[in-house]
Amino acid sequence: MDSLVFITLALCSLSSILFIESIHIQTSFSVDLIHRDSPMSPFHNPSTSQQDLIKKATFRSTSRLSRFSLSLLSNESPESIILPNNGDYLMRIFIGTPPIEKFVIADTGSDLTWVQCSPCVNCFPQNTPFYDSTKSSTFSNIQCDSQSCTLLPKAQQLCGKSNECFYSYHYGDRSFSIGELGFDLISFGSSNSTLHGGANSATNVNITFPKSIFGCGYYNIFTSDKSGKASGLVGLGAGPLSLISQLGDSIGRKFSYCLVPFASNSTSKLRFGNEAIIMGEGVVSTPLIIKTSQPTFYYVNLEGVTVGQKIFHTGQTDGNIIIDSGTTLTYLEPPIFDDFIISVKEAIGIEQVEDSSSPFSYCFTYQPDINFPHITLHFTGANVTLEPKNMLLLYESNLLCLAVVSSNIEGVSILGNVAQIDFQVEYDLGGKKLSFVPSDCAKN
Repeated sequence: MDSLVFITLALCSLSSILFIESIHIQTSFSVDLIHRDSPMSPFHNPSTSQQDLIKKATFRSTSRLSRFSLSLLSNESPESIILPNNGDYLMRIFIGTPPIEKFVIADTGSDLTWVQCSPCVNCFPQNTPFYDSTKSSTFSNIQCDSQSCTLLPKAQQLCGKSNECFYSYHYGDRSFSIGELGFDLISFGSSNSTLHGGANSATNVNITFPKSIFGCGYYNIFTSDKSGKASGLVGLGAGPLSLISQLGDSIGRKFSYCLVPFASNSTSKLRFGNEAIIMGEGVVSTPLIIKTSQPTFYYVNLEGVTVGQKIFHTGQTDGNIIIDSGTTLTYLEPPIFDDFIISVKEAIGIEQVEDSSSPFSYCFTYQPDINFPHITLHFTGANVTLEPKNMLLLYESNLLCLAVVSSNIEGVSILGNVAQIDFQVEYDLGGKKLSFVPSDCAKN
């Protein structure tokens, strides 16, 4: 870390000790999850064509894959892998006392929640005021010798002049965020909420968690997307500092989402606690695998894929695909993808358009009588059948492209958000299972 940056940060410190306070009441609530390109998003540009939105989304997806690859395959110190302004889904939070509204990226592939803070040594542009910890009556910082600071990986821990805890998160494209670890009130604007023993709340009542650990970023450099719309990130991964880990037993270690197509006029829903539980006819579940080598990511095991009448098996059993809400496309590692793409081309039987736009491997001209094959993903204990909307994107006028591509990296596969559209997806960390059920997410 640059010494000048470190000294400047150290001078910004406060001097109180943070501890993690568990929430003893059972909490159940939901919040809006807004696709960044949807009409509901602050990023929305009505003059942008649907095809251009798809192109931008696939670019973000390719960029995200590269960060996953760096994190999964690198022998160097751990890295965060998400560039916050490149995420696909936004949520609204309120932080501090008095509360300051922020749009942040909701990310199942990251742990630490952080926002840009004042006094800022260097920050990327945002069109709302920076959070200022000195103006929040409920902020406290963390000391380096506290248990909370040790939740940061050692390579990401720094100590300030007054023993305060700093984080240093670096990204795959040489972007980074450096700042102070602290806690404050964090509230979520919810469309529905229930506290155990109480009645349902009114619309837009905020659910507040008084001792939430977060990063206050004083030195942030990002190399793309200077839109100024998003100001940070909410980590929904499995790491110890994520929102899910912090809420822990208060939400029964459960959350779920239901993703609408990003052109929809409805918002997706992110649910916590009992409200996150999915049940009834059609629900299937597979073991949720969290690896000690990569504790932030959610893995499941893909045993095989059926395309039409043809099935092939992966021969793997130890968790071979990451499920991720922030990656648009689905990526399969080369041996699996090779079998998959051959089967799809044979089943559709339409000639591939030459010079297909990157990163797609198979694009073809739309035909009204297209016979798209049934595609089923065979996870351990759960068969998930996908619709054409989960597999195809209209990339250009009259040009359909398969939303499944090769990762080109052995050992790296990601189930992206297009494949999850109109499914309720429940993460049960306590029960160590991931559940799916088809749903009309605009209504649910």
